[in-house]
Amino acid sequence: MRRDWRETVRVATDLALLGFLVTLAALPLVTAGAAVAAGSAAVHHHLEHDRWPTARACWAVFRRALVPGLLAGLIAAAAGLLLVVDLLAVRSGAVPGGAPLAVLTVTLAAAGAGYGALVVVAVGADPDHGWRAALATVPGRGRAATAAAGVVLLTALLAALVHPALVPVLAGYALFALHVVTRRLTPDRPGGTTAVPGRPGPAAGARR
Repeated sequence: MRRDWRETVRVATDLALLGFLVTLAALPLVTAGAAVAAGSAAVHHHLEHDRWPTARACWAVFRRALVPGLLAGLIAAAAGLLLVVDLLAVRSGAVPGGAPLAVLTVTLAAAGAGYGALVVVAVGADPDHGWRAALATVPGRGRAATAAAGVVLLTALLAALVHPALVPVLAGYALFALHVVTRRLTPDRPGGTTAVPGRPGPAAGARR
């Protein structure tokens, strides 16, 4: 169904608000994983049903993802810290390799970010199964991971260019973009819905 400009503006405004809410919920840091999971689930719900989930449903996802999200957040933070330390070591000359090693490191980090973004999308597609089941959906999805890495890098570039007050807005748009590109590059799932082991997809349900 085609949207007119008013509907497009409304969705864009909703995504900006979602970005602010996800950022606010992630400010304590220990809640960052749960905030991202709840935001991802909200975007998935909107794409599936053309409406946003209730606050109660979002809170339920946030609460369930709090402990698993804490572990995921710690892993992501540790990976980011190691990346910064590695790049600083290469730049200072403490580690040999120079520019080629720095480029390789950034490339590997971007690839890791792309696969991590796919996990975020999978958690949003089925928050009941959690992070571990979402991680099992990642292997063999190189094209989607590459596109997701591009979204992450573009978001990081925009975050460096826009006013700091507008950075939270990018969170909502980034989640939306990740879901959209993942759906388009997952042709084996009707509508691009992320597959979760043990859960029949829409096609399987239609055959019953």
